[in-house]
Amino acid sequence: MISTIEHGRVRELRLNRPPANALSTEMMHALRQAIATAPEDGARALVISGAPGLFSAGLDVPLLLTLDRKGVEHAWRALYAMMEGIARSTIPIVAAITGHAPAGGTVITLFCDYRVVAEGNWKLGLNEVQVGIPLPPVSLAGLRRLVGLRNAEHLSARGLLMPPTQALQYGLVDEIVSQEELVDRAVQWCEQLLVLPATAMSQTRLQARLDLKAIFDLDLSQELEEAIAAWWTEETQGVLQALTKQLRQPKS
Repeated sequence: MISTIEHGRVRELRLNRPPANALSTEMMHALRQAIATAPEDGARALVISGAPGLFSAGLDVPLLLTLDRKGVEHAWRALYAMMEGIARSTIPIVAAITGHAPAGGTVITLFCDYRVVAEGNWKLGLNEVQVGIPLPPVSLAGLRRLVGLRNAEHLSARGLLMPPTQALQYGLVDEIVSQEELVDRAVQWCEQLLVLPATAMSQTRLQARLDLKAIFDLDLSQELEEAIAAWWTEETQGVLQALTKQLRQPKS
């Protein structure tokens, strides 16, 4: 589910769960584990990438709809653990957004150090409310850090999806490059950090990201319970079932 490609001191973690890199419980655990163990293997920075044209479709809704309450609970806990793993990473992480990244796809990028997106007609954004899911407060906190309070309200409450150029204007991404240059540019950004005095850079980076870590220092048990309960509401289940039916219809 996670392919590893070495670029010298920088390790690329490529999401590899065809056809859409949708986030299953196992994939989210795998990504968190890959992030946690990378420094032990000698990696000094990470790049998270996906397939050309599709970074990640977000949570695997059709799969989650087949799970019982305990299975859904495990999936939501895995999502929170994945976000925490990215936020607490002791080494820099760059998101190389290779294509579409709705909902959970964009959530992955929120807690990274930098976001580079490929040129193209992709859609990015936190569209959870469009599919009947209240945006988790931790995701909203990450969004606010990137785009500011007013823009975060605008983007999240409407569940807006947008192309890379608009995402850049909002500050949801940091840079747009060609698909061919994408991973190289992400690796280059990492290398620009790694040539700096290691202790000074690392300590300053960790201080600058204390607000991200602080999100997960809170007791999130009540928030998680509310997120899981919201999944089972009649409205949310109805929207998700309709979405899944639509996804399964053959393309004309």
